[in-house]
Amino acid sequence: MVTSITNLSRNGVSDWLIQRVSAVVLLAWFLFIGYTILNLGDAGYLEWRALFSRLWMKVFTLAALLALFGHAWVGMWTVFTDYLTKGTLGATAAWLRFAVQLICFVVLLVYLVWAVHILWSI
Repeated sequence: MVTSITNLSRNGVSDWLIQRVSAVVLLAWFLFIGYTILNLGDAGYLEWRALFSRLWMKVFTLAALLALFGHAWVGMWTVFTDYLTKGTLGATAAWLRFAVQLICFVVLLVYLVWAVHILWSI
C-alpha cells in the first residue's frame, strides 16, 4: 500500500479527467501552431509577435500552459507513487517521495510562472 502524502484528497477520476482534458487542450494548441507554421511559411519575429500579442492567442496559450502544468503534475505524481514505494525503498519511501514531488512541483511552478510572465509581457 502506498502512503498518500501529496494527493490532496484527489481521486483517480479527477486525475484521469485532468489528464484527458489537458491532453485535448494541448492537442488543439499544437495543431493550431502546426497549422500556423504551415500557413505562415517563412514568418519572422514580427509575424509571431503579432500573433502572440492578440488577446485570444494569449488566453489560448495560457490555457495550454495550465494544461501542460496539470498534465505534467498528474503524470509525475503517478510515476512517483508507482516507483517510489515502501516495498522497494523501505521506510524512507514516503519522505523520499514527498521530497521528490515537492522538488518537481516547485520546478513546474517556476516554469509556469516564467512562461506566463513571458507570454503576458509581449
